[in-house]
Amino acid sequence: MAEKRQRFREYMASKGLKSTRQREVILDEFLNSTAHLSTEDLYLKIRRKYPHIGYATVYRTLKLFAEAGIAQERDFGVGQTLYESAHKGDHHDHLICTRCGEIIEFEDSHIEKLQEQVAREHEFSMVSHRLEIFGLCAKCGKK
Repeated sequence: MAEKRQRFREYMASKGLKSTRQREVILDEFLNSTAHLSTEDLYLKIRRKYPHIGYATVYRTLKLFAEAGIAQERDFGVGQTLYESAHKGDHHDHLICTRCGEIIEFEDSHIEKLQEQVAREHEFSMVSHRLEIFGLCAKCGKK
């Protein structure tokens, strides 16, 4: 986490932006969360302890996190952008429940190798990739 804090401070300085207490609070809350968060999710979480921090500040700060490379924006087709902490060199994929919105992260070396093989077979130079599988989670599938 200290590395991400430092990266954000360096990014802010490189852009001539000030490091504010509000941004630090938002950064702490974001980095301490393991969930995929919407702007509203994070705002509601922060508002309980820091009611003076506004929604627009949270929104703009999340955008800065993405620009700085400490957050990744994700669109899982739920009607809003979700943010997750950027995992340097730690690739994972997602299972997304279309009923309740649950997001399950997983890693599978077989899938990774297969994707690399497919790229090679098509003489395709892969730069990055992501796999998102949509369906019903165990709870929703039983309903």
